[in-house]
Amino acid sequence: MRTLALALLTSLLTLAAVADEVSGVTRTEVIYGRKFGTALTLDVMQPEHPNGYGVIGVISGGFMSGHDGVSPAFVKGILDRGYTVFAVVHGSQPKFTIPEITEDMHRSVRWIRSNAAKYGVNPDHLGVFGGSAGGHLSLTLGTQGKAGDPAAKDPIDRESSAVQAVACFFPPTDFENWGAPGDTQVGVGKVGRQFHAAFGPRSETLEERLKLGPEISPIHFVTKAMPPTLIIHGDSDKLVPLYQARIFVKKCEEVGAPVKLVVRPGADHGWAGMDKDLLVFADWYDEHLRGIGK
Repeated sequence: MRTLALALLTSLLTLAAVADEVSGVTRTEVIYGRKFGTALTLDVMQPEHPNGYGVIGVISGGFMSGHDGVSPAFVKGILDRGYTVFAVVHGSQPKFTIPEITEDMHRSVRWIRSNAAKYGVNPDHLGVFGGSAGGHLSLTLGTQGKAGDPAAKDPIDRESSAVQAVACFFPPTDFENWGAPGDTQVGVGKVGRQFHAAFGPRSETLEERLKLGPEISPIHFVTKAMPPTLIIHGDSDKLVPLYQARIFVKKCEEVGAPVKLVVRPGADHGWAGMDKDLLVFADWYDEHLRGIGK
């Protein structure tokens, strides 16, 4: 039986049962930052016929990330539509906590925006996608994109980390209310115990860990100004319950934030043919990044 960690880690890109490379796609690995002397990297995947827009793929499952999760074939539907895909690898737990991982993602968006001209993408219209932990980090960018610091020594840090469209699979949205009100997973519960290190040092008390819940739960940062957000979630998900998507959508609707939920009947935490659902993501980007198909 797969452990929860393995299930989450393989929830997105590694589900694609297709060849890794795609004809006509140029793939380049670059460094977008450094962390305690270690390079943070992303892969730029450029299609043969680019449309001038870029989307960020968050390579993350269980808040672990690695280059073995980068698959041009899995994102072929998005590449075929002309989008340049920036596949971001972040620092992983147990070495790094969720807040530290989140900072990697903000840095990656700033780097992409700073280098947009080099890769021929519009810096003012960036999308993001991911699944499971990658979905959580996508929602985090969508709800908490930050303005750059105009006084920063590094010009990359002067750029904004905001994105303009979000699409994701089965994302955690509220760690304090996982499958029902009061069902916390912040260092406790099925998810919290499995990824204990992602919520802080083991030396911390439970009370200290629970304080992290509001900080890492995107539902607490929903505003009317957030970018259009699409969630695809299975109604038989045993790891991240559909409840997580429903409460997030409810909060968006309450404040008038643009959101759409697509429920896959009978689907668990990942399903065969998920790569075809990326065509739905591409439609979302066509509408909300490029302004076509409305």
